[in-house]
Amino acid sequence: MDLEAKIHEIRKPIMVLGTSSGAGKSLTVTAICRILKNLGEEPIPFKGQNMSNNAWVDWEGGEMAYSQALQAFACGIIPSAEMNPILLKPQGNSVSEVIHLGKSIGTTTAQNYYKDWFIPGWKVIKKSLKSIYERNPNCRLIIEGAGSPVEMNLIHRDLTNLRVAKYLNANCILVTDIERGGVFAQIIGTLELMKPEEKKLIKGIIINRFRGDLSLFENGKEWIENKTQIPVIGIIPWLNDSFSPEDSLDLIEKKSLSKNPEIKVGIIKLPSISNFSDFDPLENEETILIEWIRKSQNLSKYDFIILPGSKQTIKDQIFLENSGLSQDIREYSSNEGNIIGICGGLQMLGTTLEDPYFKEGSKNYSEQKIKGIGLLPLKTTFFKNKLTRQINSKSIWPCQSEINGFEIHNGKTVLDDIQSSLKINTIFEDSDLGWYKENDKGGTIAGTYLHGIFENNIWRDQYINLIRKRKKLPALEKTTRPYKIKRESIIENLANEFDKHLNLSSLLN
Repeated sequence: MDLEAKIHEIRKPIMVLGTSSGAGKSLTVTAICRILKNLGEEPIPFKGQNMSNNAWVDWEGGEMAYSQALQAFACGIIPSAEMNPILLKPQGNSVSEVIHLGKSIGTTTAQNYYKDWFIPGWKVIKKSLKSIYERNPNCRLIIEGAGSPVEMNLIHRDLTNLRVAKYLNANCILVTDIERGGVFAQIIGTLELMKPEEKKLIKGIIINRFRGDLSLFENGKEWIENKTQIPVIGIIPWLNDSFSPEDSLDLIEKKSLSKNPEIKVGIIKLPSISNFSDFDPLENEETILIEWIRKSQNLSKYDFIILPGSKQTIKDQIFLENSGLSQDIREYSSNEGNIIGICGGLQMLGTTLEDPYFKEGSKNYSEQKIKGIGLLPLKTTFFKNKLTRQINSKSIWPCQSEINGFEIHNGKTVLDDIQSSLKINTIFEDSDLGWYKENDKGGTIAGTYLHGIFENNIWRDQYINLIRKRKKLPALEKTTRPYKIKRESIIENLANEFDKHLNLSSLLN
């Protein structure tokens, strides 16, 4: 299929652009995907280029941004890396890992990215679009832009905003966040910086995160429409967002949904944190309160703590040592504390980390081999290639149950012979996926490579019940609603709220 020749025959794509980063593009796309699914259409999400360390692995072992995976769930389809053909994973110091169609193909500095990767990037975007349309000729793409579409110093090298919009002749929506203030300037300024042929693609404007009486903005709506000659197709009220933020910095402001918590969880806010969507199932537990830990402190107030994934494990382990948090974690463990490490967090709980190929942040330091926190008798060596795959296994601890999730990691972890006297057990039938040991005083230290572990309802409930038993709390009821059903409910509620305030009819014809 020659996509360029067939553009006029495909269902008109809808593209969501924003006046800035954080305007609400991701949630808007998620909502539109579910609205169109409910209308009987075949929506498919697409974001040409995303920058995020919050990743997901498709069934072919390809990495993609979690936000596009979530949007695929909203469409009722299986996520695929071609929905996010370029993923940039920041490593710090203006360096990012470059992933094309799910596979890591190198690293780049911000300065050299467009010089080295612009042409192959545009090729892989077009390849993905062609593949999607060949397999789904009746689909409607719901496309997410990135940041602002009119960053004038970068626009000539734009890969994922107006270049895609013009290539597909998409019906574009401009989303702006009224909570930030200056909404009129955001809209007018963005449109004024567009070329006439680009501005013609903007078919509607959405005012996002409006607080208060919507009728009070009626005069503002009329002014925008008169000034721009573009209809305001939606004024979306402030919603209680229940999804992981695209940018990990937003975690500082993210609040737990729990009103009457019985369990308090502390998650270490690593400088290079990755895959923080792992904790969405805990965020949605009514009995759990989550707090993010960024500096040295007494951790005894937490019923369990989590060391999350890391994009730069060596770098983050050095941060833990220098900040005093490593010692805090050791002291917490010696006082009946319960600890879970996920992926990089598992590696840091071990005795040593060795980085001979400079894959995990040791390039910025003098030593390529450093000590871990030392609570599990494990040593990790980072090799050149990473492992990415979906996993189906069975757990042994804290219960026997079917388990699924995915791995994204560099490094091979094995038992440390020097510390072999420390009793350690495997968590899963697949013995390389995770380990645990009990403290002398009754707490547990566990680590796993499995992302999405808390989405496994039986496993999550049984682990939480271990904590509850030690606090002399009753076990969770067996009728606890599975997280994936909760996620479906959240997506459906999000779509319903958008549908009340959003008129898409003019964009569908």
